[in-house]
Amino acid sequence: MQTEGAILTTRKSVPITALSAVAVTTAALVWGSAPASAAPEPAAPRHAPTALVLTVGRGETVEATSPDRAVTLTCGYAPAGTHPTPAAACDALQTSRGELAALTPASGQFCTFIYLPVTVTLQGSWRGHRVDEARTFANNCVKDLHGPLVRF
Repeated sequence: MQTEGAILTTRKSVPITALSAVAVTTAALVWGSAPASAAPEPAAPRHAPTALVLTVGRGETVEATSPDRAVTLTCGYAPAGTHPTPAAACDALQTSRGELAALTPASGQFCTFIYLPVTVTLQGSWRGHRVDEARTFANNCVKDLHGPLVRF
């Protein structure tokens, strides 16, 4: 290397200051222009799970009822489970905000006044929140009027 004034040059007479500029530009392109202390962006939040077991049995209370039938229901990207209509049941669950008590009967349909109570239970996780509730209906017809979530 030779010294020409205050600038050092290489054998091909390329000033070192020019090489430094190329190195800085290359480093900026390779590593990006963000400062070294910048944290990576957080990943998108995942959906909380919805996985439920629904049972139905004859009787006025959970304690007096043994399940006649049980189905599973998973609501997420693709509704699934042993429920006969998982997509419609997940929609009804969304509308009722995960509560059996919020289900409303369909209008324009009627049931007999025969009192043969059935109790539906809903247990598991809805959007990451623990669910454990029951609702008693006057009979199967009345239960079925409350929509696809309890129609199994």
